[in-house]
Amino acid sequence: MVVKLPAFQAYRGKEPPRFANEVELECAKLLDYYGIPWEYEPRTFVLEEDADGRVVEGFAPDLYLPEQDLYIELTVMKQSLVTRKNRKLRKLRERYPDVNIKLFYRRDIERLAQRYRLDLAS
Repeated sequence: MVVKLPAFQAYRGKEPPRFANEVELECAKLLDYYGIPWEYEPRTFVLEEDADGRVVEGFAPDLYLPEQDLYIELTVMKQSLVTRKNRKLRKLRERYPDVNIKLFYRRDIERLAQRYRLDLAS
Protein backbone atom coordinates (compact mmCIF):
# COMPACT_ATOMS: atom_id res chain seq x y z
CA MET A 1 0.00 0.00 0.00
CA VAL A 2 1.46 3.36 -1.04
CA VAL A 3 0.70 6.28 1.24
CA LYS A 4 0.52 9.73 -0.32
CA LEU A 5 2.57 12.11 1.80
CA PRO A 6 1.18 15.51 2.66
CA ALA A 7 3.03 18.65 1.54
CA PHE A 8 5.08 19.16 4.67
CA GLN A 9 5.87 22.80 5.49
CA ALA A 10 8.30 22.35 8.40
CA TYR A 11 10.26 19.43 6.95
CA ARG A 12 13.95 20.32 6.56
CA GLY A 13 15.30 17.19 4.88
CA LYS A 14 16.74 17.03 1.39
CA GLU A 15 14.95 13.87 0.21
CA PRO A 16 11.25 13.04 0.79
CA PRO A 17 10.84 11.02 4.00
CA ARG A 18 10.15 7.29 3.75
CA PHE A 19 8.37 6.48 6.97
CA ALA A 20 8.65 2.98 8.39
CA ASN A 21 5.16 3.06 9.88
CA GLU A 22 2.00 5.08 10.40
CA VAL A 23 3.16 6.32 13.83
CA GLU A 24 6.21 8.04 12.35
CA LEU A 25 4.01 9.69 9.70
CA GLU A 26 1.45 10.89 12.23
CA CYS A 27 4.13 12.29 14.56
CA ALA A 28 5.69 14.11 11.59
CA LYS A 29 2.26 15.55 10.72
CA LEU A 30 1.86 16.74 14.31
CA LEU A 31 5.26 18.48 14.28
CA ASP A 32 4.44 20.00 10.91
CA TYR A 33 1.03 21.21 12.08
CA TYR A 34 2.68 23.15 14.90
CA GLY A 35 5.40 24.50 12.60
CA ILE A 36 8.23 22.69 14.38
CA PRO A 37 11.11 22.17 11.94
CA TRP A 38 12.03 18.48 11.66
CA GLU A 39 14.07 16.01 9.65
CA TYR A 40 13.56 12.30 9.09
CA GLU A 41 16.47 9.96 9.92
CA PRO A 42 19.12 12.54 8.99
CA ARG A 43 22.01 10.76 10.66
CA THR A 44 23.16 7.25 11.46
CA PHE A 45 25.31 6.99 14.57
CA VAL A 46 28.02 4.34 14.56
CA LEU A 47 27.62 2.25 17.72
CA GLU A 48 30.15 -0.49 17.06
CA GLU A 49 32.96 -1.16 14.59
CA ASP A 50 35.04 -4.23 13.89
CA ALA A 51 38.86 -4.35 14.08
CA ASP A 52 39.10 -3.01 10.51
CA GLY A 53 36.87 -0.02 11.27
CA ARG A 54 33.81 -1.37 9.44
CA VAL A 55 30.47 -0.49 10.98
CA VAL A 56 28.99 -3.49 12.78
CA GLU A 57 26.09 -1.68 14.44
CA GLY A 58 24.48 1.68 13.81
CA PHE A 59 21.46 3.61 14.97
CA ALA A 60 19.39 6.16 12.99
CA PRO A 61 16.86 7.95 15.21
CA ASP A 62 13.52 8.56 13.51
CA LEU A 63 13.23 12.32 13.81
CA TYR A 64 15.50 15.27 14.46
CA LEU A 65 14.31 18.67 15.67
CA PRO A 66 17.11 21.08 14.66
CA GLU A 67 15.84 24.06 16.68
CA GLN A 68 15.88 21.93 19.84
CA ASP A 69 18.95 19.91 18.78
CA LEU A 70 16.93 16.85 19.76
CA TYR A 71 16.67 13.39 18.19
CA ILE A 72 13.48 11.40 18.69
CA GLU A 73 13.11 7.65 18.43
CA LEU A 74 9.58 6.23 18.26
CA THR A 75 8.84 2.64 19.13
CA VAL A 76 5.50 0.92 19.01
CA MET A 77 6.89 -2.41 20.13
CA LYS A 78 5.38 -3.98 23.20
CA GLN A 79 7.22 -2.84 26.30
CA SER A 80 8.57 -6.36 26.83
CA LEU A 81 10.29 -6.23 23.41
CA VAL A 82 12.13 -2.91 23.68
CA THR A 83 15.24 -4.31 25.40
CA ARG A 84 17.28 -4.17 22.17
CA LYS A 85 16.19 -0.59 21.48
CA ASN A 86 17.12 0.44 25.03
CA ARG A 87 20.53 -1.21 24.63
CA LYS A 88 21.17 0.77 21.45
CA LEU A 89 20.19 3.99 23.19
CA ARG A 90 22.58 3.23 26.07
CA LYS A 91 25.38 2.63 23.57
CA LEU A 92 24.56 5.86 21.76
CA ARG A 93 24.60 7.85 25.01
CA GLU A 94 27.93 6.30 26.02
CA ARG A 95 29.59 6.93 22.68
CA TYR A 96 27.97 10.33 21.97
CA PRO A 97 27.31 11.94 25.39
CA ASP A 98 26.52 15.35 23.86
CA VAL A 99 23.70 14.03 21.65
CA ASN A 100 20.22 14.77 22.98
CA ILE A 101 17.82 11.92 22.29
CA LYS A 102 14.38 11.02 23.61
CA LEU A 103 12.74 7.62 23.20
CA PHE A 104 8.97 7.57 22.99
CA TYR A 105 7.52 4.19 23.95
CA ARG A 106 4.19 2.76 22.84
CA ARG A 107 2.46 4.13 25.95
CA ASP A 108 3.83 7.65 25.27
CA ILE A 109 2.59 7.51 21.69
CA GLU A 110 -0.81 6.20 22.81
CA ARG A 111 -1.10 9.16 25.21
CA LEU A 112 -0.18 11.59 22.42
CA ALA A 113 -2.69 9.95 20.10
CA GLN A 114 -5.41 10.23 22.71
CA ARG A 115 -4.61 13.83 23.53
CA TYR A 116 -4.47 14.94 19.88
CA ARG A 117 -7.19 12.55 18.68
CA LEU A 118 -4.88 10.77 16.23
CA ASP A 119 -5.76 7.43 14.73
CA LEU A 120 -2.61 5.41 15.40
CA ALA A 121 -3.79 1.83 15.10
CA SER A 122 -0.22 0.57 14.48
